[in-house]
Amino acid sequence: MGKILVAYFSHSGNTKKIAEKISLVTGGDLFEIRAVNKYPEEYSKCTEVARKELMENIKPQLAETFNSINDYDIIFLGYPIWWGTMPMPVFTFLERCKFDGKTIMPFCTHGGGGSGKSSDDIKKLCPRAEVMECLQIKGTELARADEMIRPYFQRRKTVFTLDSRLIPTVAVLATTTTGS
Repeated sequence: MGKILVAYFSHSGNTKKIAEKISLVTGGDLFEIRAVNKYPEEYSKCTEVARKELMENIKPQLAETFNSINDYDIIFLGYPIWWGTMPMPVFTFLERCKFDGKTIMPFCTHGGGGSGKSSDDIKKLCPRAEVMECLQIKGTELARADEMIRPYFQRRKTVFTLDSRLIPTVAVLATTTTGS
């Protein structure tokens, strides 16, 4: 098994919580995808900005560049669903790194619409990567995330080996992690 990266974008903190759980379970390195200009905290203002970026194909500048993607074989890629796909900083991240020969395992948080077209968008941006099924966690079901994460990993034993002793520890993380 190769080295694992857990890269994520989070606005409300929900996706960050899932990313931390996945990192804990897999031993993967965490990388937060952040735009230079922060999104408004207020929901409707944030969605206005996100919609404008998507409609005008605006790729926000990232606060930090990730230069060591070649060190990783498996990339867990996390994001909330905004307007039916990933936030535009995730598009920027995917366009800036070379994912040829990598395995991308997307995971998303959403308000009820599932992963939208995000997996298709990842496949378009990373045509030489193997893009696995997206783990979808509804924001209101975040407390039950462990129940969704465990079978997701178990179905992918051929991708990497999971130390089953670590899975119970993610329940502790769910009660101790604060979002943002």
